[in-house]
Amino acid sequence: MTPAHPVHVLFLCNSNAARSLIAEALLNHLGKGRFIAYSAGHEPTPDGQPDPRTIDALKGAGLPTDGLRSKSWNEYGPASAPHMDLVVTLCDEAAGETCPVWPGQPAAAHWSHPDPRAEDATGAEAFAKTMHAIRRHVELLVNLPDERIDRLVIESEARRIGSTGGEHASPTP
Repeated sequence: MTPAHPVHVLFLCNSNAARSLIAEALLNHLGKGRFIAYSAGHEPTPDGQPDPRTIDALKGAGLPTDGLRSKSWNEYGPASAPHMDLVVTLCDEAAGETCPVWPGQPAAAHWSHPDPRAEDATGAEAFAKTMHAIRRHVELLVNLPDERIDRLVIESEARRIGSTGGEHASPTP
């Protein structure tokens, strides 16, 4: 990975209907071409449609939603798929799953975020809260200086970002 090569990041969550799609949209927007985000899940929605509240939350934040769909992580396993530099799980269930072997052995990290679709979550407020929390993590990632973006360093930094919860953390110089 170099400044001339965008960092390709795959966000994983079981259903790829909320958190991972939010992370994909945020990183593609905030990464400004320096990062390219994708998302997928172990059990995507049968119709490929994101949770409508995900789309509403993203649109409400002024983020583009074109092309967002729920998809299987199997789309990113073949050698013909885009090469990933970093794979980030966003739900504890996906972190515990046996993931496919990704071509090129990308760096890996886990950022735990509760599912805004959970029964105890309250509608649009839960989606906005989840989007805000994921945004803090994404902002820390995109603000890493170029010298911190190589396989071993980005893995360490991405894991540190996930362990901070995003509060009061700043990129390491």
